Amino acid sequence: MESAGHRPVMVDEVVALLRPERGGLFVDCTVGLGGHTRALLDRGATRVIGVDRDPSALAEAAERLAVWGARVTLVHADYRSIERVLDERGMEEVTGVLADLGVSSVQLDAPGRGFSFRRDEPLDMRMDPTAGVTAADIVARLPEGELADVIFQFGEERYSRRIARAIVRARERRPVTTTGELAAVVRRAAPTKGWQRIDPATRTFQALRIKVNEELEGLDGFLGAAARRLEPEGRLAVIAFHSLEDRIVKHAFRALAAADDGEVAIVTKRPVQPSEAEIELNPRARSAKLRVIERRG
Repeated sequence: MESAGHRPVMVDEVVALLRPERGGLFVDCTVGLGGHTRALLDRGATRVIGVDRDPSALAEAAERLAVWGARVTLVHADYRSIERVLDERGMEEVTGVLADLGVSSVQLDAPGRGFSFRRDEPLDMRMDPTAGVTAADIVARLPEGELADVIFQFGEERYSRRIARAIVRARERRPVTTTGELAAVVRRAAPTKGWQRIDPATRTFQALRIKVNEELEGLDGFLGAAARRLEPEGRLAVIAFHSLEDRIVKHAFRALAAADDGEVAIVTKRPVQPSEAEIELNPRARSAKLRVIERRG
């Protein structure tokens, strides 16, 4: 049983739509702690390749999934490398693919990762802490106009220019290097009236996380690549957690289904969302949307 903070989202819905009872090879492109992978194996999947960018998540998944032995292969890679991952293992087709997008509860909750402003810690935000620039790098180096564009485009923050200006002024006095420092700057810059449903810093932190991890770059390419590797009647399931991701998934699936070859069909005419009971147990599931396509036989 997963803890409340690390509970995988819509497990029953994912299993019902991916149909692992048929057996076959599945790829869990964002394996995290292995909750979805375990459910797929429990319900009949022959083998699962679990991919993740985060080495610490893979290490914990390895412990949790050890009972499955050779039926699980864990790979340190970006989910967008799915074709390389499969090619290196000589696998042409798979029965199902799952991508649970966005930051995991493990990363949000783990101290020192810099995803959350609930603790004052180094401003990092990298899903793969072994590579790439940090959020502190972006905050320190990006010109004001580009910083405003990032906060507006990826955070959908209406006060993006005001916030970017405040960040630039703050970094001129001294480097902004921790989550607490950045959150304080944003809160002072964003006008508030009365009670706020979310913290004023939330959208800026989301924007920087997306920028640091290039979460939207290559997503549509991944969806096309994953669809190409499905066997007949194989399915691709994607869980998105914010509108920017979900919009890309929706349009990419529609484009694949509208292609002249007619090889792809949309299974979920509308996105599947968590039940009220699941949301009560796991409030982080509230924004999740699950979409599925199938390769026709």
